[in-house]
Amino acid sequence: MANALKRSSMTPQEYLAWEAQQPVRHDFVGGEVYAMAGAEDRHVTVTLNLAMALRQHLAGSPCKTYVTDMKLQSQDASAYFYPDVMVTCSAADRQQPLIKAEPSLVVEVLSASTAAYDRGEKFAHYRAIPSLQEVAFVDIDARRTDVYRKGVDGLWVLHPFGPAETVLFKSVDLSLSAEKLFEDVEERATESPAG
Repeated sequence: MANALKRSSMTPQEYLAWEAQQPVRHDFVGGEVYAMAGAEDRHVTVTLNLAMALRQHLAGSPCKTYVTDMKLQSQDASAYFYPDVMVTCSAADRQQPLIKAEPSLVVEVLSASTAAYDRGEKFAHYRAIPSLQEVAFVDIDARRTDVYRKGVDGLWVLHPFGPAETVLFKSVDLSLSAEKLFEDVEERATESPAG
């Protein structure tokens, strides 16, 4: 997550009006706005691989898949985020063209600069959304996907998927092979020692 912009605290309504006029996206948490950094090609490729698989899988259903430019409102409307991928099957969300509030699945593709925030504060806001059934964190470098699934008791349980394992997104009944999820994703280039 980028640094907070230097400005006085905003209300959610002020943020929404202000954000509609901005050329770049901003998360909003606790009255502060945070500029979203651009993503590297590997991040974008994984996001598109997953979004395309979800879109094809959910074709003809009431569920819709969204990527990075769709806002997600927290349960208490005190925070707004731009998840990498989200799926909503909500009739109420279909009536809202700019903001979704009742997702079934949210996915964050991790980067070194945002991983702690995504797994920490952002995940805490996500878990409070009653409709949400799964949150997944995709680690490109480790080729691992951690899926947190809400049980009938309301507790979130980790379902880890390793580098060669097929990932199960139970909320949308999709099994996606690691090969498809990471298709066309290059290994991170390592710098050779100066010599």
